[in-house]
Amino acid sequence: MSWFSKTFTSTIGRKLLVAVTGLFLCSFLVVHLVGNLQLFKDDGGAAFNVYSHFMATNPIIRTMEIVLVLGFLFHIYEALVLTRRNKAARPTEYAYNRPQDNSNWSSRNMGLLGTVILVFLIIHLWNFFVPARFGGLEGVVVENVEYDNLYLKVVQSFEIWWYVLIYVLGMISLGYHLYHGFQSAFQTLGLNHKKYTPAIQTFGAFFSIVVPAAFASMPLYFFFKDLLN
Repeated sequence: MSWFSKTFTSTIGRKLLVAVTGLFLCSFLVVHLVGNLQLFKDDGGAAFNVYSHFMATNPIIRTMEIVLVLGFLFHIYEALVLTRRNKAARPTEYAYNRPQDNSNWSSRNMGLLGTVILVFLIIHLWNFFVPARFGGLEGVVVENVEYDNLYLKVVQSFEIWWYVLIYVLGMISLGYHLYHGFQSAFQTLGLNHKKYTPAIQTFGAFFSIVVPAAFASMPLYFFFKDLLN
């Protein structure tokens, strides 16, 4: 086995992969959020449909989608392997165990949170990504150009209470997952410093609240808008 294989199949190597892919996925969340904020424009969905068309047809974006999928797969797989190794290393619980005394709830339940996020992601991709990439959407004309009306699909989905509930639960899980994962990634990368670590932790807490809350505001906005009309 080469040094490369040994490095990235070791526990430390796998933790590094989880950290790097996790931070990469955080950058994707920001980009995705900025684009989705087009939903709040009072233009009948024109800006969002143009944005969605650009994301679906730009060759650079399509290439990055492959990188993104690989990032998700590596992050999920390596996290699962680490979880199994940790359980194998301690097959039985201690007789006296008070984990809440030295760890927060999110750090002890990263597997559960990740599973909820994965389930949400599968439902979300099936509902939006598949129709957007493989057809099945109505057309709409924006400035004499016809686009797929993904905005209509979004509005219709966010008027369904159980889908909104799944979405919000997914974002709550994402928030807890980010709360521990963000600062843990920097720690794994060895970026610990008495001056900068508190700032990283503060920004991580801010990020884990604001980003999921912004995403969750979208289905809630359309659901209550429809409810009040």
